[in-house]
Amino acid sequence: MRLRYLLLHAYGMGGTIRTVINQANAMAEAGHDVEVVSVVRRRDRPQFALDPRVALSALVDQRDGVRPPSLGARVVRKLRGRAVPAGEFAVDYFTPQVERAVISYLASLSGGVVITTRPGLNLLSAKYTRRGVVKVAQEHMNLATHRKDVREALLRHYGAFDAVVVLTETDRKEYEQVLPGVRVERIPNAVHTVDQRRSEQNNKVVIAAGRLVAQKGFDMLMPAFAEVVRRHPDWQLRVYGTGPKKDRLRKQIEKLRLYNNVFLMGRTEHFDEELAKASLFVLSSRFEGLPMVMIEAMSHALPIVSFDCPTGPADVLTSGVEGVLVPPGDSEALGRALADLIGDREGRLRMGAAAVRTVQAYSPASVMPQWESLYGELLAARR
Repeated sequence: MRLRYLLLHAYGMGGTIRTVINQANAMAEAGHDVEVVSVVRRRDRPQFALDPRVALSALVDQRDGVRPPSLGARVVRKLRGRAVPAGEFAVDYFTPQVERAVISYLASLSGGVVITTRPGLNLLSAKYTRRGVVKVAQEHMNLATHRKDVREALLRHYGAFDAVVVLTETDRKEYEQVLPGVRVERIPNAVHTVDQRRSEQNNKVVIAAGRLVAQKGFDMLMPAFAEVVRRHPDWQLRVYGTGPKKDRLRKQIEKLRLYNNVFLMGRTEHFDEELAKASLFVLSSRFEGLPMVMIEAMSHALPIVSFDCPTGPADVLTSGVEGVLVPPGDSEALGRALADLIGDREGRLRMGAAAVRTVQAYSPASVMPQWESLYGELLAARR
């Protein structure tokens, strides 16, 4: 099979990028002709390892500060309205130059399967990919989290896809309800491996990870961890990731006097090693699609403390078994749950062992045959 994965920024960091590259690698390992196409390129090399059998290309090279001249916010908004809705969370990437490059690429394709991986790219594919190509849309976010103009656009255009693939059963039911007649499949993302070194629960470290943006809720995690420090002053929180909220989080850490306990670690190329050295993972997101970093933590036998946000955490774990779920946005409850588990090493070991069992459903061996079967079936139907 010939498979083309279209990512907004394949050279960047993030859960969607990691999982799509994992999928591309697995499909190449299975003997398929695989290409990853990055809409923009802002780094010299990818942040995640790519199988040498996977071709990698970029449509718009934005390295070395070479960007098209600014057109002004009003002009850009007007031009964007022709293709990608203004409510797309990554709309700033979709300059007129970028939109034109994506449209030209999609219109040039023939045969095989094209897989697009976020709403803006999905909508462009629905409109501009030629009829002879099998079109698959991957949705990595819960339907309700999309802004109104994006939801309205996907309701108008997603019927053009051979299949829309979502991450959870909750998502599948919601998309099927609003897209009657459209094939909606649930296939979870896979971790790159489940054969990981397990936490021995010896280090007084809690880990959180993700882009430093509002969605990830780190502003709610800080007061929660202040409660932890009150009861367990020798424990640390290490937050991995970068993003625009970094300075604001630093100020919050100082205001809460957490500078001896909370550390913004930035990026690391050794995240698996850091997970193995920790004793707990905390997810403070306001919303998720399928929180892959949480599932990766589970593969290291880490128990999870998480907001029961839409969607994802409750689709993966059962509160009291692999971890603890608390009401969304309740920082006090999050802090209490963390502090209680920190004081219960045997409970952490029990939950960590359960997490390892649960995460087997997200192994490449479990997930990738589902993708291979779907692509093969769609191609056969098209022929």
